[in-house]
This record gives sequence, C-alpha cells and structure tokens, in this order.
Amino acid sequence: MTAFYRHKLSGSILQAMFSGRMLVAAMMGFASGLPLLLTGAVLQAWMKEDGVDLGTIGLFALVGLPYTLKFLWAPLLDRYTPAFLGRRRGWMLMFQLALIASLLILAASSPQLNPYGVAFAALLVTFFSASQDIVIDAYRRESLDDREQGLGASLYVNGYRVGMLLASGGGLILADHVPFPVVYGVMAGIMLIGVATTWLAPEPANSEGKPQTLSEAVVQPFLEYFRRSDAVMVLLFILLYKIGDTMASQMTIPFYLDMGFSKTEIGTVVKLFGFWATIVGGLVGGVLIMRLGIYRALMGFGILQGLSTAGFALLVLMGDSLPWLAAVIAFENLSGGLGTAAYIAFMASMTSKRFTATQYAMLSSLMGVPRVIASAPTGYMAEAVGWVGFFAFCALIAVPGLLLLRRLHQRGSDIRPEVAR
Repeated sequence: MTAFYRHKLSGSILQAMFSGRMLVAAMMGFASGLPLLLTGAVLQAWMKEDGVDLGTIGLFALVGLPYTLKFLWAPLLDRYTPAFLGRRRGWMLMFQLALIASLLILAASSPQLNPYGVAFAALLVTFFSASQDIVIDAYRRESLDDREQGLGASLYVNGYRVGMLLASGGGLILADHVPFPVVYGVMAGIMLIGVATTWLAPEPANSEGKPQTLSEAVVQPFLEYFRRSDAVMVLLFILLYKIGDTMASQMTIPFYLDMGFSKTEIGTVVKLFGFWATIVGGLVGGVLIMRLGIYRALMGFGILQGLSTAGFALLVLMGDSLPWLAAVIAFENLSGGLGTAAYIAFMASMTSKRFTATQYAMLSSLMGVPRVIASAPTGYMAEAVGWVGFFAFCALIAVPGLLLLRRLHQRGSDIRPEVAR
C-alpha cells in the first residue's frame, strides 16, 4: 500500500466518521441496545433479588424468541410504507412508541407475585424491540454505501453498547437506591432519544426500489439469497460465530453475584469501567475492517472473543478481586466490540438493498438463536459443572465457527470483493 493510498484512505475514514450519517447510525444503535438487557441482565437481577431460582432465570431467555423469529414479519416492513415519515422512519417511530408502552407495562409487573405477567410484558418488549431492530438495520444498510458499512457498523455497535451500558450498568446502580419498577420507568423515558432521532433523521433513498406485491416481498428475498453458492454455509457461520460469547453473557450477572460482588460494584466496574474498552473496540474495529477486509477481521476478532470468554474461568480462581474483574471485563468488552462490528458489517454486505429488511432480519435472526435457544439451559449447565467448567465450554464452542469462516474464505463466498478482500 503506497503512502498516497494510505493517506487517502485515512482521510476518507475521518470524513465518513464525522458525517451526519454516522451520527444517526450511533444514535439508532443506542435506541436498539437500550431495551435488550432490560429483558436480560437487569431482569435477571430483579428476579434473583425476588428469590427466583437459577433454572427459571435461565428459562427466561426464551422471551427473546422475537429476536430469532423477526424474519417472519420483516417482509411486511419491506412491502408497506406508513402514511407518515416514509418506509423506514414511519415503521421505526411506531415501534419505538409501542416499545415505550411495553416497558411501562413491565415496570408495573412483579417477578415474585406474577411471574407469568412478567414473562408476557417482557415478551412485548422483545417483540417491539426486535421490530425496531429490523427497520434500524434496513435504514443503516440503505443509508450507507458498501465501503462505509464496516465503519457504520462499528459506530452502531458503540451506540448499541452505550444503550446496553445505560440500561444494565446504570440500571443496576439505580436499583440499589430505588425499586426496579422505577428503573424500568426511567428507561422508558430515555427511549424518547430514539424517537427524536427517528423524527430528525432523513429517509434513505433506495435506488433498487421495493417489492410491489406481498408475495414478492415474502418469496423473492429468500429465492435471491439461496441461489447464491455457499448460502447455507454462511448461515451456519452466522449461527456459530458468537455462540460461546452469547452463552457466557447469559449467566454473567448471576456469576458476579455468586462471586460476592455487590450490584453497585457490578454496575460500576463491569459496566462503566468496560465502557471505554467497548468504545475503543468498536472504533478500532471499524478502521481495521476497512483496512484488512471483513474475513481477516472476523478471524482475528473471533479468536480474541474466545480468549476473553476463558477469562471468566480465570476470574473464578482469582476470587472477588476488583482489579481482576476490571481486567477481564475490559478485555471482554474490547474483543466484543471488535467482533460485533465485523459480524454486523458481514451480514449487511450479504443483503440486497431491494429486500434489506427481510434478508438482514433472516441473517440477524440466526445471530439471536444462541441468545435464546442455546442460552436457555445455561443456568442448569452452570449448576451442573460449576463456573469454571461452564466458561471453559463457552470458550471452546466458538471453534467450529472459526473453522467455518476459514472454509468460506478459502472457497470465496458471494460477498462483494471490495468489502471482503
């Protein structure tokens, strides 16, 4: 690479990074990330405090099924356009308002007195959150060009992690001072930031058009995708790439509590200390994707993810040491930010702009399978083999995804060459 080309590439990266399109990507990432752990880590802490057993806490991962099944209603969002704000922003605003309402319903529930009511409210939250994700992903794909997808994904991931941090870290700290229902009411109010972003952002132009009939919207996205070589192998890779990392994260809050850390320590060290590592990971990931290409970035970042998961097993041996907790969490957040940015950019690059919502929903639904299906028995696994065995297993199960990635790179998939390299 010549000095001239490196200078030109660096200038284009900086110009893209500070554009309005990237700001929108980051803010929409925030709106997408905020609800996720409100039915995950924060709800786990609420149930643990109310005396709910570990097995039931693990089974509550099933309320995340809408994240896995969202491709079923995504064609409707490709085919139809609301009467206000356009095809992407109109749907986004509707789902965000419904999400705020469902968070308020969850705030009025009680895990101890009415666990079924909590499950129903949490399911509403995940349904509207998954629906919002469909439209946000389509918006980002259509508003950025191919070379900007990696950087856009990294800023989206940073915004996403900030939303997760505020919901889980901030939520847990707040829960030490006010009841959990108040925490959920506050988070519902913060979701208005997403509403404001949707209102102010421009509607993306789509030169490839949209499906003209419902039948076309339902059938053609899948036909177009599965006509490609290695289509099934790509789906298996998406399913397996982050499975170990996701399974481990399902049990981290009960793990920290069992290790003897307080909720304030968890909120401060686990969430706030790891914040800058996540930001750095996301930004560095976006730059490295543009320089290295998606395949090489995915391989390197995937190895780091496996090592960071193994770090939790090391923490068991070190005991309730805040410095070791901070080190493990910084490494986990850094590698997670890197891996997720490349993962999202890879999926975006595999979609056709005509069927963005449906194809991206199909691919990202597989991304959600480990969080829902594979994570459901994690509580029982941790009880059966202990924390060291559990986290060691989560680190090793990431290997098949990396082997598939190597195979895809050797064969050459149908990803665009200027993105993959």
